[in-house]
Amino acid sequence: MIAHVRGTVATVSLNAAVLDLGGVGYHVMCTPSTIADLRIGQEATLWTSMVVREDSMTLYGFGDAQERDMFELVQTASGVGPKVAQAMLAVLPPERLRTAIASSDHATLTKVPGIGRKGAERIVVELKDRVGAVASSTSAPAVAGWRDQVHEALVGLGWSAKDADAAIDRVADGVGDEPDVSTILRDALRSMDRGR
Repeated sequence: MIAHVRGTVATVSLNAAVLDLGGVGYHVMCTPSTIADLRIGQEATLWTSMVVREDSMTLYGFGDAQERDMFELVQTASGVGPKVAQAMLAVLPPERLRTAIASSDHATLTKVPGIGRKGAERIVVELKDRVGAVASSTSAPAVAGWRDQVHEALVGLGWSAKDADAAIDRVADGVGDEPDVSTILRDALRSMDRGR
C-alpha cells in the first residue's frame, strides 16, 4: 500500500513522528532507534508498513527496508501483532533478531516485552526456515559509542546539550556490558520527563 514516505519532520515523540508531505501530516509509529535519526525541520525518508484493522489504519515507519521487511515477516508468526513486532525491533536490530531466530536463541527473544518462553519457541518453529541466511561474522556494536549516539538523539529531539548530558549521567549506571542504544535513549527521555 504505502511503501515509504518522504517529507519534512514536523514532530517527534517517544514512539512516533509526523512527516509533512505537501501539507498533509503522516503520523508514523517508529522504534526509538528510528526516532533517534530524525531531526525536526529536516527531510527524512521512512520505509513503511501499513496495518489495517477494522477500527484503525496505522502506519509503521523504519529507517531502512531491511527493518521494515523483518517487521512484516515476524508478524506472520502466530500471536505476533504489529505492537509485538515493533517491540522486537526496538530491542533487537534486524540482523540480531534474524540470528536469534535462526539459532533458536530463545533467551534473546524473551528479552522482548510481551514474548515469553512459549512465544519464543513458537516464533523459532514458524520462522526459522524463513529468516534467510545469517551473516557468518557479525560484529558486536561498539560499546564506547552509545553515549555519543544517545546525546545526538536527545539534542536532535530538541533538548539542550547540557540537559542531554545530565540525562545520560542519570541512566549511565544501569548500562551493562552490551548497551542497547534504544533502551538507553528511552530511559534518558523518561528521566527528563520526571525532572520537569
